[in-house]
Parts: sequence; C-alpha cells; structure tokens
Amino acid sequence: MTAHIPESYRDLLEGPVVVSLVTIMPDGQPQATPVWCTYDGEYIIVNTARGRQKDRNMQREPKVTVLAIDPKNPYRYLEVRGRVEEHTEEGGVEMINRLSALYTGNPNYYSTNPALRQKERRVTYKIRPVHVVASG
Repeated sequence: MTAHIPESYRDLLEGPVVVSLVTIMPDGQPQATPVWCTYDGEYIIVNTARGRQKDRNMQREPKVTVLAIDPKNPYRYLEVRGRVEEHTEEGGVEMINRLSALYTGNPNYYSTNPALRQKERRVTYKIRPVHVVASG
C-alpha cells in the first residue's frame, strides 16, 4: 500500500533538495547517504552507481528511509519510509543527467564525463512510500 505524500511537501522531493537516503547495512546498522532524488507522483527515484554501498544495501534489503529537510526552514521536513520496488540500469545514464539538470543546471554532467562513463554503470531505484511523516 502506498502512503500519500502531502502536496504541500512534494517540493522537498521534486528538488533541488539534497535528501538523506538511509539504507540498512548487512549487520543491521543504518547507513545514510546524501543523494539527489525526484518524485514522479508514485515513486521516489534515486540513482547511483553499481557496487556502491547504498546499491548493495538496497539490493539485499529493500527497506529504506528518505529524509528531506527544507533548506530554508530546518523545522520543515519530510520523512518517507519506503520499499524499493524496482531497480534497473536501463535509462540509468539518462536519469542521472536528468537529476544533474535539476540540481546543477547541467543536463550533460554525466554524459560529458567519459571517465565516469567508463568506470560506472548507473542504476535507477524506485522507492514506494509506505509511511510518511511531514512536519513544520
């Protein structure tokens, strides 16, 4: 079942707000990483490179939390506990370029960096919200 993201807090997921993605390490310890994200009305979407810790954690344990804090008001925040429902390398480069355009204004950050393209395989994760806390 999908939890509802309040319309008045969607701006925190639609960017450009850097969010904390919390995944679970093999020993059960939470691990937090700042990431770019977007929201498509159903899923929170994040992108990473294959083999990174968050990638390995989400493949093993699909329970995650996304914490978005309003950069203009730190008492306004959105916590979304969710479940990874999809992950794919298909379209991964396009998604990181889309996020780059949103966060930096550069729609070709990844595509124009051949060193990154040669050493990384990009993967996009879709996270279904299952519990939402909106405050502030």
